[in-house]
Amino acid sequence: MVTRILFIGDIVGRPGRRAVRALLPEIVAAETPDLIVANGENAAGGFGISAEVCQELLQGGIDVLTMGNHTWDNREVTPILEREPRLIRPANYPAGTPGMGYYIATARNGNRIAVLNIMGVVFMDSMDCPFRTADDLLGTVADKADAILLDIHAEATSEKTALGWYLDGRVTAVIGTHTHVATADERIMPKGTAYITDAGMTGPINSVLGIDPQIILTKFLTKRPIRFEVASGPVQLDAVLIEADNAGRALSIRRIQRRLE
Repeated sequence: MVTRILFIGDIVGRPGRRAVRALLPEIVAAETPDLIVANGENAAGGFGISAEVCQELLQGGIDVLTMGNHTWDNREVTPILEREPRLIRPANYPAGTPGMGYYIATARNGNRIAVLNIMGVVFMDSMDCPFRTADDLLGTVADKADAILLDIHAEATSEKTALGWYLDGRVTAVIGTHTHVATADERIMPKGTAYITDAGMTGPINSVLGIDPQIILTKFLTKRPIRFEVASGPVQLDAVLIEADNAGRALSIRRIQRRLE
């Protein structure tokens, strides 16, 4: 039995959510995924997530939401993390941090899929070692899941790639998020792990990583603080589809992009 996992790149603000509402049903109809995972750390106004947005996405067909460095940008996130297990935050935050760094979901085909969330440390906030955190998580979930998907939310390509090699053969897929630009390096690694450096972004096309270009230009040109606002206009949904066998080995990984005017 083949398990099909759809992972949607960072959803940015209202435009990104519009893309999910409009485009996800046709992708589901065409690709018939058994589990849908998305990074939602930018889903509310471009920074963080709210209770309303979390429920909108979960009720709209997404099964598990991962987070990242913007996890705490919305003040109401703590009670959401404490009551909604399908919203997970990076596992390498310090001990005692609200929420969980993984969730084991039952896929539509009956298989158990462990979704893990880890944040990188290169050019990012100081966190526990992502490599050792991955080891700890695998010790917790390996015998409870038929497949394991890990969202590595990180800036440095080298760190993401290194983690892919470190986990090759131990997880089904290592999917990079955070940089909002879909990379063209999707592949199956030698021991059977699907890998891509970044799944991309679900949000406004005419933007700088989802933000209004004029705001970003002002920031670069003046070097002064400025309030960021999510751009408008046409949107794009970036995702990857992973197929895995019953042993949790990846069979394929394919990029998916859909646009909406």
